[in-house]
Amino acid sequence: MNTKLIPAALVAAALLGASWAYGQLSSPVPAVKPADAKPAGAKPAGAKPEATKPAAGTAAATSAAKPASTSSAAQSTDPNAAALAQFGVPAGQGAGTHGANSPFAAIVDRPGVVPWSVLTSIKTKVDNKKIVPIFTMSQMALNQKSQKVQGFMMPLEPGEKQRHFLLTSVPMSCGFCLPGGPESMIEVRTKTPVKYTLEPLVIEGKFLVLNDDPYGLYYRITDAATVQ
Repeated sequence: MNTKLIPAALVAAALLGASWAYGQLSSPVPAVKPADAKPAGAKPAGAKPEATKPAAGTAAATSAAKPASTSSAAQSTDPNAAALAQFGVPAGQGAGTHGANSPFAAIVDRPGVVPWSVLTSIKTKVDNKKIVPIFTMSQMALNQKSQKVQGFMMPLEPGEKQRHFLLTSVPMSCGFCLPGGPESMIEVRTKTPVKYTLEPLVIEGKFLVLNDDPYGLYYRITDAATVQ
């Protein structure tokens, strides 16, 4: 029992008791005729009988003691499922959503370019009080190899040309918000500066799968360059 709650409970009970007592004293009490008197414990006419509780140890009592079934989010082994479910976001699927009113066309898969469906198909776990990704075999097969990825440019520094930016699966819809989760973006470091553009571009470079990045990133491309 939480003893910190006891004083508050006593105060609440005292206030309720005082309110009830004041109501009883301020309201006239009608006289009760002998014919109207009811024996103690008598129930008014037409009252429904109370449901009887099953005896302890019986099958009915055991069944009644079982808790109600929990939601699928609560039953999930993903520790983030319950938190994400309240916002309608399935755990491990923070790929971002391309808005229907976006002025930019959605990315279309191209031959020879890693599709975002592969990169965003990921789950997470809690390890040493940190949320870390659980990569699939398809994602690990990309590690330490030259890969092409297409996406939208999200600058990390001021200026018309960028050498360090994020490549995202969907365009930005807010200047202060990330378009999706860490699985929906790739940190890019290029060989030469790349001119900022609102249109999607294709980047090629050494692809890295990050198991425990201090910034919480899942992917990085180094020695990158733009390609057609």
